[in-house]
Amino acid sequence: MGKTLFEKVWESHAVGTLDNGQTQLLIDTHLIHEVTSPQAFGMLRDLGLKVAYPDRTFATVDHIVPTDSQVSPFADPLAEEMIQELNRNVKEFGVTYFSLSSGKQGIVHVVGPEQGITQPGTTIACGDSHTATHGAFGAIAFGIGTTQVRDVLATQTMALSEMKVRRINVEGKLRAGVYAKDVILHIIRLLGAGGGKGYAYEYGGNVMDGFSMEERMTVCNMSIEGGARCGYVNPDEKTFEYLKGRNFSPKGAEWDAAVEKWRGFATDADAVYDDVVNIRAEDIPPTVTWGVSPDQAISVEEMVPSPADAKSASQRESTEEALAYMKLEAGAPIKGTKIDVAFIGSCTNGRLSDFREVAKFIKGKKVAAGVKAIAVPGSQIVAVMAEKEGLDKVFSEAGFEWRAAGCSMCLAMNPDKLIGDQLCASSSNRNFKGRQGSPTGRTILMSPVMVAAAALTGVVADARELFHMEEAVGV
Repeated sequence: MGKTLFEKVWESHAVGTLDNGQTQLLIDTHLIHEVTSPQAFGMLRDLGLKVAYPDRTFATVDHIVPTDSQVSPFADPLAEEMIQELNRNVKEFGVTYFSLSSGKQGIVHVVGPEQGITQPGTTIACGDSHTATHGAFGAIAFGIGTTQVRDVLATQTMALSEMKVRRINVEGKLRAGVYAKDVILHIIRLLGAGGGKGYAYEYGGNVMDGFSMEERMTVCNMSIEGGARCGYVNPDEKTFEYLKGRNFSPKGAEWDAAVEKWRGFATDADAVYDDVVNIRAEDIPPTVTWGVSPDQAISVEEMVPSPADAKSASQRESTEEALAYMKLEAGAPIKGTKIDVAFIGSCTNGRLSDFREVAKFIKGKKVAAGVKAIAVPGSQIVAVMAEKEGLDKVFSEAGFEWRAAGCSMCLAMNPDKLIGDQLCASSSNRNFKGRQGSPTGRTILMSPVMVAAAALTGVVADARELFHMEEAVGV
């Protein structure tokens, strides 16, 4: 019987079985940032320990850095303290660091792939929920907590319970105006925010095959929002082509050997899954959230759900709670909902292809009066490449603020925050209460092009109508 990629990677990295039944798993690559690492390094010092394999550990700064001015010292003393602590830790423990002055800094899940650190058949851990992003390369990547960050730093291993594997096939042809972000929002809506509990998600089908590596990253990024522990796409020629020649990718004869090895990790044709879900691409619409969980999502053409239509008491209660927080009316169209802020960026949609796609549609147009619109590249390299193509000018002339690299308004651990009950059209990954910095701030998740449509009109809009996308090709 064949095996899935997950099974192959798990078995090849299992160090042993612990008394509690968990597997002690070797972690090939450990990514760290300034928010979840200080306490972990502090625990190492208390225990008199070193970083076991500093050559397998890579650091960057992303969560707390401001995106308007990154000159140190930062206006926020806590942010300045955190970055200075990271500076101290990487020097003391000999960790590779993509600092603000390196020209390679950025969101950890953008930096890893663009540097060639993320590779097929490997295990990756990071103290950040959206580490699943790296699964786009055929890696098994886990978000971990601070104590686990300590464990990986000290031992290059961590304890995990084995997961089941669910295969999610997306077959057919996406309609005009439907993007990778719509695909993953649709999957989460269909299976639920907790539907992936205990599972690793394997994404496949001709749509996933046709996606670029950056589109695959968008899909894998939000696996955690569907409750899955990780999500991945099997490595293929696109994967290898993306990685070839990058800084930390194998070189020369080692490259050919690595590719051959990477191919072997792909799921076998006769592998058996614990569950299989089949989705028709034609059934996926431009999707937006309406509530306070990523699975509270609808087509841009649909009406806001009503508690009366709930299938259970708990669903009715959660619908009522979401409507009250979001200040939306049950049964009203989501299209036309007024927005205050538009945000394009994050580890979900802050890559070069995202800005290229949006620029095609906003060139020569203007952001609506009263809307604050910001565009935040996912890394310094993304910013440089975008600026070489003149994308920054397209955004600036349209009325967007073109910012420096960072997590920005995705989670607002920096100056980029909502004020009061402002409503943000966001290309990020979470619409939780208070996620974007204000305890009453509201978030509607959507694709970058849909964010652009909202920015230009001042309301949630159907990008297909605004940009006349009837003849566009989906994939």
